[in-house]
Amino acid sequence: MDAKNRRRLLLDLLTGSERPLTGTALARDLRVSRQVVVGDIAILRAAGINIFATPQGYMLPKAPASSTITARVACRHGRDNLAKELEIIIDNGGRVVDVIVEHPIYGEITANLMLTSRRELNDFLQKLAAGAEPLSTITGGIHLHTVEVPSREVLNRIERELKAAGILVE
Repeated sequence: MDAKNRRRLLLDLLTGSERPLTGTALARDLRVSRQVVVGDIAILRAAGINIFATPQGYMLPKAPASSTITARVACRHGRDNLAKELEIIIDNGGRVVDVIVEHPIYGEITANLMLTSRRELNDFLQKLAAGAEPLSTITGGIHLHTVEVPSREVLNRIERELKAAGILVE
């Protein structure tokens, strides 16, 4: 299969998936190396296609439901409260879209998280435990999360619980 057809098939796989797909899984399906997939993703992005790289794998952004509220919450905590923070958001029905920090040299850095379940959260926490550092270490624990929630009531509950846990920055 030539590169153009392979990239078309790669897009078809991403479009047809409700969940993120790992580079390894895509490589297996396309019968190429993971490095080829990474290169194809870079070429597709350069062509203007918005592909998210998340801790769970690659995905195309889905438009939130028209009833979904998107908000940003400012948080501050050490590594010891990272799981607690994300659990509060997820357990109350929120989706953690990303994490945003303000780097002193590079400015705003955003990393896609796309966490919606305890399973995804546990996978994320295992990757951190393997030696990675959260972005918030750059800023002494201060960061933003973009969250998607089904209602203002859910957002208010998340903010109340984050505040009670000493995590919400007001």
